[in-house]
Amino acid sequence: MIRALDSLAMRTAVVTVLGIVVVHVLSLWTYEHAMERQRHAAHAVRLADQLVSLRRSLAAVAPESREDVAHDLSGGAIDAHWSREAMAAAGARATDAAQRLAEEVRTLAPELQAGDVLVSAGADPHLSLVAVRLPDGSWLNARLFAAAPQAPGAHGSLLSTTLMAAGVLLLSLAIAAWLTRPLRAMSRTVAALPPAAPLVRLPETGPKEVRELAHAFNGMQARIAGLVERRTQALAAVSHDLRTPMTRLRFRLEDVNDPALRHAMAEDIAEMEQMVDATLSYLRGEASDEPVRPLDLVALVETIVDGARDRGLCADLSAPPRFVVAGRLVSLKRMVSNLVENALTYGGSAHVTLTDEGATAVLAVRDHGPGIPEDQLAAVLEPFIRLEASRSRATGGVGLGLTIARTVAEAHGGTLTLANAPDGGLIVTVRLPKVQAETN
Repeated sequence: MIRALDSLAMRTAVVTVLGIVVVHVLSLWTYEHAMERQRHAAHAVRLADQLVSLRRSLAAVAPESREDVAHDLSGGAIDAHWSREAMAAAGARATDAAQRLAEEVRTLAPELQAGDVLVSAGADPHLSLVAVRLPDGSWLNARLFAAAPQAPGAHGSLLSTTLMAAGVLLLSLAIAAWLTRPLRAMSRTVAALPPAAPLVRLPETGPKEVRELAHAFNGMQARIAGLVERRTQALAAVSHDLRTPMTRLRFRLEDVNDPALRHAMAEDIAEMEQMVDATLSYLRGEASDEPVRPLDLVALVETIVDGARDRGLCADLSAPPRFVVAGRLVSLKRMVSNLVENALTYGGSAHVTLTDEGATAVLAVRDHGPGIPEDQLAAVLEPFIRLEASRSRATGGVGLGLTIARTVAEAHGGTLTLANAPDGGLIVTVRLPKVQAETN
């Protein structure tokens, strides 16, 4: 239920329906009460008219015939009788409806005085006694039975409210869907952009608020792209310019007479060159113009594994005969090389497997090293992060191998995850979507 209310369309519909239903129920309640008052007023007028007609009929006949006439004219809510005495007591308590009836009788028969119309309540709450004085002083006595209250039409009101709520709900959903259509289009456009996609401007169409949002997003996107480009250019320039002084230092090493000092300086220069090369490789990322094209991932990984075997290292591959994906050859080769070299350097072996999971190609590289502490699995994917115990600079790592591999995987629309094997070692899993390869 909560997830269903998470959309702007559903929230708009719910608020609209609740508001309309509350207003409709209040209006129905007011209408029913007004109609009830009118029904009571009309009922009082009708009874008063019948009583006045009975009075005139009794006054027109001889006294000995009046009881028979009263009996003949009785019916419905009135049980009429004639007698010399009034059955209703003066000053007795009466309901508001009975008092209103007495007023209506005096209105229809202006010759009657206040004491000529007596109303009192009987023992039965549904029975009232009315006495109306005739011109000769005798009385028309009537028992008035309260009519059964008319049902307020609950079923009709419920049906009306239900139909109205359904109509408002459908109309609200249609209006909300129409209003939020530009937002959904923006969301689909942004979600479909791969991480390495060039700057794509969102169409600034739709209502004013949506146009302002699209304009702000385009401006933010342009600023971020400019910031990233300037940062990349600056860092790449600095890393590239470091090569010149390091080359001069290598030449000047020949003038150092102390062999131990010369060896230590050479190692420092080699380490600096390795860091510069890794930094340039990281900053390049997917900035190359290499097109996406069909690649046999099995052949690519097999070349890297065979190279490791030729160096006498422990590496093996388990894969189907052929596995075609869409990607950039240089980037994917860099990613697989980093993962295999990490496994060989820090785990002593590299066991590579390729599997097909429907729409996803899965590449897994496992070693039998010490693994990575669970609380450090996310941190080691960040740039220049090294673990002191095993991923130390002394082993040649500069903290960019896994970062570059993850960047390449994400640039191809995939993911890279790390996990420690139950029996020891680290497993790096790369999932790449299998899409139809296109040549750009």
